[in-house]
Amino acid sequence: MRLVSFGPAGEERPGVVVDDDVLDLRSVSAELPSTVREILARDLLGEVRAMVARAHTLPASARKPIRSVRLGPAITNPSKIICLGLNYADHAEEQGKPAPDSPMMFLKGPNALSGDGDPVPYPRGVEQFDYEVELAFVMGKRAWCVAQEDAYHYVAGYAVFMDLTARDLQAREKQWFRAKSTDGSGPLGPWLVTRDEIPDPHALSISLALNGDTMQSSRTDRMTFTVDYLVHYISQTATLQPGDVIATGTPAGVGVYRNPPRYLQPGDRLTASIESIGTLSCRIE
Repeated sequence: MRLVSFGPAGEERPGVVVDDDVLDLRSVSAELPSTVREILARDLLGEVRAMVARAHTLPASARKPIRSVRLGPAITNPSKIICLGLNYADHAEEQGKPAPDSPMMFLKGPNALSGDGDPVPYPRGVEQFDYEVELAFVMGKRAWCVAQEDAYHYVAGYAVFMDLTARDLQAREKQWFRAKSTDGSGPLGPWLVTRDEIPDPHALSISLALNGDTMQSSRTDRMTFTVDYLVHYISQTATLQPGDVIATGTPAGVGVYRNPPRYLQPGDRLTASIESIGTLSCRIE
């Protein structure tokens, strides 16, 4: 399934993609929670699958053409957005650095989340705004001290993520929070593809285009730390909650390490794609 959060910013409703439409889950059953995160937390994916199975019998008013609605961030209200640094071998190579011995993690604030096609404001006082495409996975169950061999049972699904970064702030400040958490700098979507549709998250092509020109192109098997290991590793010290977003790092080709560097400018359009998941876009304003 492809779960979506659709509607105006701050008023998103949970839905699921059926053919070329979005099935409005709350219009089918007002008893369903009002967010995708809460659907995961209450273990209601089975109920959603049942609705999809009978979608052709539901009133036409329950379905909206997908092109007619805004797709917001796939998860609108996670308790945590955890990101990985230097998790692709080719990204470490372009910096002349070895792969880390353990995961390098940092947080993005929830204010960073934005949806497919949303405008991303160019942050004030920043001169080096950069792009990164990443595979994100979303937790489906509460996870604490999870064994690596059990980790995938806790994952709800996968989405495309962009970690837009103020490189000048990142270089200047010891902590990365401000550099990584500018408003809108974490597009997430266009939907959440459930785990059963992605047998191996480490066998996917991943790419990003800037104004139509390919800037990043790699494969997810170049990750140093895999999805199952990250669930295990993080959950040893921090309880992961349903709806938590973990972004698994970016491959080579980011703007700061190009010669000459290529930073984002107002008017630029980014398109990020991951095989079997989808394509996510944003525009810098």
